[in-house]
Amino acid sequence: MSGRARRRALAVVLLTLAAGLAGAWGAIHYALGFADRPAELPGRNVEVVVAPGVRFITVSRVMRERGLVRSALAFRLYASYRGLTGRVRAGRYVLRTSMTPRELLARLVKGVPAPTALVTIPEGSNVLDIARALSRAGVVPEHDLLAAVRDAGLMRRLGVPGAAESLEGFLFPDTYRLRVRSRADEVVAMLVRRHDLVYLALQRQYAKRVYWLRRRLGWGPREIVTLASIIEKETGQAAERPLIAAAFFNRLLTPHLTAGLLQTDPTIIYGCTVPLRRSAACQSFAGRIRRIHLEDRENAYNTYTHPGLPPGPISNPGRAALEAVLNPAHSRAVYFVSRNDGTHVFSATRAEHELAVDRYQRGHSGARAAPSVP
Repeated sequence: MSGRARRRALAVVLLTLAAGLAGAWGAIHYALGFADRPAELPGRNVEVVVAPGVRFITVSRVMRERGLVRSALAFRLYASYRGLTGRVRAGRYVLRTSMTPRELLARLVKGVPAPTALVTIPEGSNVLDIARALSRAGVVPEHDLLAAVRDAGLMRRLGVPGAAESLEGFLFPDTYRLRVRSRADEVVAMLVRRHDLVYLALQRQYAKRVYWLRRRLGWGPREIVTLASIIEKETGQAAERPLIAAAFFNRLLTPHLTAGLLQTDPTIIYGCTVPLRRSAACQSFAGRIRRIHLEDRENAYNTYTHPGLPPGPISNPGRAALEAVLNPAHSRAVYFVSRNDGTHVFSATRAEHELAVDRYQRGHSGARAAPSVP
């Protein structure tokens, strides 16, 4: 090849290369400018479904077909420049044609917000109540939640103190915004963490009382939560919780008077309805406590036949009930009886208690003092 021909060939190569570079730069420049130009104004809503595992080339094509971007190629180039083509999340999106490609890509990368449900767990709910509430809200199937709260491995991982059949007592009652179709263990962990925060704050606030309970009664967090769970079921009146706590402590600390029996109906009901294993007498329980249930020694939760605390909590107490255990009223009351209006009469002597029972309970068909200590 002559020198002239070589120079001509080199010129062609250089011109081709320059044209390619100019074209590439132009495409990149267009793509970068393209990122802030919406497809149309004022815009309209468009639904786009991104299937799991779909390639970005398909996503960009769909976006162009639905009028969300002006150029599928430019959208793809912009996403490639940002290194985000592999980070688009599957889901059903409602997008607007007035959104810029930059905003559209950010939305696709962020993903569709998971649907949530607002769930209120009332104070005093037990694990069955909580499982039903979460199931109705679509958060966790009832069976899955119950399996999680009874999972010994999960209990250990969450650091729940003491041997237990379930996480009863440590699922803090509150209002939660939870993701629909959540994992049971994640929801349970959230409720337990909330309990831990509340309990640790109270433990710091009443450190001297916590120390006294450990030294005098050998109690730790589990026993404190257990008594709080009973208080929660005995009264819905905030002002009565410290008085109920005082009465129970007086029963426990005066065994010559009470034989150390708490004698509280909610523990019998719990033992007959919630544990997986139930006594023969509990098989006949139909919502009303009868003599067979009061005298049932097989029911480990029967505080009429077993002194001291039951094996574990019977509900999930809120902050006020926990605080009542750590800061009970200064009261000599040992007995209390319902007025049938949600409140109670508290008595320090058996004679006072009998008068209250005569006034508020006897004469009411089927009514009993709640509870009465011999």
